[in-house]
Amino acid sequence: MPTPGRAKRRPASTPDAWLKPGVFLGALAPLASIALRASTGSLNANPIAEIENELGLAALIFLIASLACTPARRVFGWTWPPRIRRELGLFAFAYALLHVSVYALLDQTLDIQAMFDDVIKRPFITVGLAALVLLVPLAITSTRTSVRRLGFVRWQRLHQLAYVAGILAVTHFIWRVKIDVSQPVTYAAALGLLLLIRVLFWISNRKPDSLPA
Repeated sequence: MPTPGRAKRRPASTPDAWLKPGVFLGALAPLASIALRASTGSLNANPIAEIENELGLAALIFLIASLACTPARRVFGWTWPPRIRRELGLFAFAYALLHVSVYALLDQTLDIQAMFDDVIKRPFITVGLAALVLLVPLAITSTRTSVRRLGFVRWQRLHQLAYVAGILAVTHFIWRVKIDVSQPVTYAAALGLLLLIRVLFWISNRKPDSLPA
């Protein structure tokens, strides 16, 4: 018999048991691909820029995937996406941090003045850095302990900043590309759809403050 008060564990053979390990392995694929191509000299003529761009794209993909979990549950009735939302969000933060680290360490060689000038003079870097800054408190408060400490309502409001970070991230992408914006616009459209779904559900769930007498 299960111990009272404890949630019954899912058997290892159930598909859900492989969700988080699958996400973990899949999330490492972009990094493994970069490392393999770097070790074999298969990167393009500007390897630092290629690594930087691929890490940034991975961060955006994982961020949008994490934001898609709740709409997927509400629209399709799927119960499994919310169980991997935390992992997707943490990988988004990890790739964003790697993206900025490559810029700071390899591209700018830790030239503080040059990086400061970039942030001030190049808007796409400004909004990209802002997106990363917003992801920091979300990553720090991603634990169950943080939910209990902050209270669910405050924790939920804080984590709505993920949408602001997403908007800043796609803006960073569009401004960075400048010419052929078809790829960043695709991600912007996906984010816009997720925002629209959330707004529609919010409107449908609103209760009138008072009824006419």
